[in-house]
Amino acid sequence: MEELTGKDLLKKVKELQQTVPNPARRELARLCGYSKTTKKGEERINVTKFYEALLEAKGLNVGSEEQSKKRRGREATFKVVVQKNGQILIGSTYAKSMGLEPGDEFNIKLGYKHIHLVKCDSKADEE
Repeated sequence: MEELTGKDLLKKVKELQQTVPNPARRELARLCGYSKTTKKGEERINVTKFYEALLEAKGLNVGSEEQSKKRRGREATFKVVVQKNGQILIGSTYAKSMGLEPGDEFNIKLGYKHIHLVKCDSKADEE
């Protein structure tokens, strides 16, 4: 049986609730097509997918599959750590997002709570 979605799913659930008093969650999911038979012949019921489809049919989009496919790896935090040798290493993700090139030079300006890196002007340095 094909997994029901949208209005068809809501209609089927309402129909089942009228015919069977207090139907079990797993039974509702199975009757709406949210079950598969494994290679060993066992039946697997996907209750989570059933509930996500039910919520979406009622107008509440949980978007779990869509969002998890868009995520990849860690997110940059824009924090750096001073290494044991006293150097500060800026990762390639940060360098790319700031448009830095190999060989770029910076002046360091100390603020009250921040360190500001100000890109050196090659023309100003030459004069």
